[in-house]
Amino acid sequence: MKKFRHRTLLGACAILLSVAFTAGVCLYALAQTAAASPRMTIVIDAGHGGIDGGVVGRQTGVKESDLNLALSRTLQARFEEAGFLVVQTRPTEAGLYGAATQGYKRRDMQRRAEIIRESAPAAVISVHQNFFSLSSRRGAQVFFREGNERSRTLACAIQTALNAMPECVHPADALRGDYYVLNCSDYASVIVECGFLSNAADEALLVTEAYRARLADTICAGTLAYLAAASSGEGAFG
Repeated sequence: MKKFRHRTLLGACAILLSVAFTAGVCLYALAQTAAASPRMTIVIDAGHGGIDGGVVGRQTGVKESDLNLALSRTLQARFEEAGFLVVQTRPTEAGLYGAATQGYKRRDMQRRAEIIRESAPAAVISVHQNFFSLSSRRGAQVFFREGNERSRTLACAIQTALNAMPECVHPADALRGDYYVLNCSDYASVIVECGFLSNAADEALLVTEAYRARLADTICAGTLAYLAAASSGEGAFG
């Protein structure tokens, strides 16, 4: 995304801090469910692409669009291992706008919305990197659509999992966000800003394959915990 947008904090999400420890149980249970019934679909949306590179790392010059795609591919592998059908809105470096003419950004976002609606997913995870004028700002941040309880609960589950990572310096709350990909459908949708490319420490982590793999594991674990709670009818999140 172009820059970090401040949102009023909603307060700490009342979510179980044992997500990391229960992820294996959740994954096993959901994999068994997926094997015995039509597979649930996860849509992974790699932000930006094509001529829209997003923000750029201050230290390495890495493009947000490239990091988004790399992480999205790793996320796809994690969810497929758990038995889910995964749909990528942007599976390549190219954008979704067709010709790079006026209005390309609107066409790109509309195509993403079409893919989401056609997929009827259990969850939508849009992957982005953040940027802020103050280089001290860092850490992962999850956004959800106000008024969509499923999106809020999914965001809280993923944010709590991210907060539990050893690399997390400043635990955050999931925040309300007024973004197209969140507003274009009523499915449980979140934007995961994985870190700040304006912060040297975050950027140094994000450019490594090993850290992106840990991020993918964590985002997947939070999503699985949300889906397991939703399928059992438990109100563990929110």
